[in-house]
Amino acid sequence: MAGIRDVAEAAGVSVSTVSQVLTRKRPVAPATRARVEEAIARLGYRPHPGASQLRGGRTGTIALIVPSLTNPFYPLVGAGMQDVLLDRDILLTITEVGSGHRPGTTIHQLMSRRVDAMVAAPFGLTDEDLAALQGADIPFVLLGSPRGGAGDVVHTDDVAGSREITEHLIERGYRRIAFIGGDEDATPTQERLEGYSGALHAAGRDAEAADVVFADFTRQGGHRAASELLAREVRPDAIVAANDLIAIGALDAAREHGLSVPADLAITGYDDIEAASLVSPALTTIENPAREIGRACARLLLERLDADVTDVTRTVVLSHRLIIRESA
Repeated sequence: MAGIRDVAEAAGVSVSTVSQVLTRKRPVAPATRARVEEAIARLGYRPHPGASQLRGGRTGTIALIVPSLTNPFYPLVGAGMQDVLLDRDILLTITEVGSGHRPGTTIHQLMSRRVDAMVAAPFGLTDEDLAALQGADIPFVLLGSPRGGAGDVVHTDDVAGSREITEHLIERGYRRIAFIGGDEDATPTQERLEGYSGALHAAGRDAEAADVVFADFTRQGGHRAASELLAREVRPDAIVAANDLIAIGALDAAREHGLSVPADLAITGYDDIEAASLVSPALTTIENPAREIGRACARLLLERLDADVTDVTRTVVLSHRLIIRESA
């Protein structure tokens, strides 16, 4: 196996220059960097993770903390992070904090294992958990709406996305439009509820309290909530679901009640996970670009690890897109 001295000799530079190219701690002339990178690729050199940890005090590991691994949105975020991190020989670890596992405990466990940086979905994070992140003295990114300037943030505009898809239903002539949220206190639920309510108000309607129900961000939760709505004497003719899994559960409930979608009941989702285009009828939804969100998170972290950014916190807002399919 080629070593760092072999790379230095092949590129005609010193060992310290090769190290600087690898760690990015000091600037290297573009032409010199190109020679070193070409030598690394030609020789198949891979730095030893343990050695780099001893030199730089880093583990080469970044953590992604998510509320659920069963929601396909979050693994896609992880895939986007890997798109960026693998080129830097950084390992991504994904940890679920749902199902009774407290985020604060997970954060402390990751800190004890000396991860270099973290990305955390704020859903379920308390102020105490955020304080633990801030006190970890490592770069971190919040995957979702800002929480009091706690750190860098990557998100889409959930209020605008939910408003747009509700306006789509209004324009299609649906009159009684219900909303199914996930966990009531979750930021995505509240923001998507705000967009739904805003669209109705702008159209001269007010959201009826009876038409707003909460479950959790799962297919089973969507089925329970939609069944409740459809069992009422006056049932909705459209449902805005806070994510695609909820919407798929609502499709299940509609079939059980003998309803045709969208003729009897329109159903929309949010996120545009792969299943949204595979179910029948295919879901009208909002594309929430999970993979690009992951890439943006990874880039922010690398900039901090490379010391290109220090104190100022940054927010990246990515665009959403209305995807019109068969369900509405």
